[in-house]
Amino acid sequence: MVLNNICFDVKKGEAVGLIGHNGCGKSTTLKLLTKIMYPDSGSVTLCGRVSSLIELGAGFHPDMSGRENIYINASIFGLSKKGIEERLEDIIAFSELEPFIDNPVRTYSSGMYMRLAFSVAVHVDADILLIDEILGVGDAGFQSKCFNRLKEIKSKGTTIVIVSHSLGQIEQICDRSIWIHEGRIREEGKPRDVHPQYLDFMGQQRQAIAEKEQQRKEKKQKEQQKVPDENQKADPAAESDNKTESKKLRWGNGKARIEKVWLLDRTGKENTNFVTDQEMTIRMDYKVTEVVKNAVFGIGIFRIDGVQCYGTNTRIDKLENFDLEKDGRVSFKMDSVSLLPGSYLLDVAIESDLGIPVDFYKEACSFTVFSPKEDVGVVRLKHEWDGIVR
Repeated sequence: MVLNNICFDVKKGEAVGLIGHNGCGKSTTLKLLTKIMYPDSGSVTLCGRVSSLIELGAGFHPDMSGRENIYINASIFGLSKKGIEERLEDIIAFSELEPFIDNPVRTYSSGMYMRLAFSVAVHVDADILLIDEILGVGDAGFQSKCFNRLKEIKSKGTTIVIVSHSLGQIEQICDRSIWIHEGRIREEGKPRDVHPQYLDFMGQQRQAIAEKEQQRKEKKQKEQQKVPDENQKADPAAESDNKTESKKLRWGNGKARIEKVWLLDRTGKENTNFVTDQEMTIRMDYKVTEVVKNAVFGIGIFRIDGVQCYGTNTRIDKLENFDLEKDGRVSFKMDSVSLLPGSYLLDVAIESDLGIPVDFYKEACSFTVFSPKEDVGVVRLKHEWDGIVR
């Protein structure tokens, strides 16, 4: 992506996040800052030692050991041999790679690469730290450790510029967000001001894509419903693939079918972007082809990485037994969605009697949650502090 008239300043000790869809120019901007690339016009000025995490394992020699690569990588960042030796044990300890540090890095997993690269980058006492999506690699424990380290070095006056699709990461670390769209700065300011605008834009984009995909599916279904010629035989492999895909995302006996699922915000408007602790209503239209005895409606909310955040149904909530005899609509209202920032998937279902699936609709829709606050985890728990000395 070609950048056009990109211009911004980052103050000493400030943390800035670059956000935007794939191909918008975020990584190009970071490569210009690291001087991996140079602009055709204009200039890039940085004051102080720069440490960067642009590409996983960049600067590592695969046949050299982790220890040898620490010397090479740290020297690229400007440290002398003496300076590296003073920090060597701290770098190895932070990476948690002591048992493997003398093995060739070509034997390392991507997570081990990231641990070593990050550990070197945050121990060279840089004035400016540039990071491109690398925090998405590694286990949850090490990611938390990285976040804490970034906050620590930021408090000591290090300037940070980070590219990430995780708005939660940006909100935890950064003072300012810059939204890049089609090579230009579309918006910049505090994350809590910029992110809702970005999420709304991306939600509209996803909605347009979903509508096109739905139209494509409907067109395909109509074509499949046409009576084939006598001599025309269906492809067994294609039929098998279609059945497998259908079964993967949706199954049931078909006595009733959920026709439409959508989410409403506190104003009653259809939306896919919500603020933590905001009201949300899940609405489902359903069609009945045969009476469903002792029907049960259920919902399940999953984080994008598969963690189940919440699930319930009308039986669990002890609603009186009911039958589905005709088409209708059901709503599930939450006065306060306490999920923390992230992307989520919604499963919905109709069952009968003791768990017989009528229509189980996996990943019926998705939504995003954002928050101006900085608490971490999966959900926000209501709480208060007491005994604080003033």
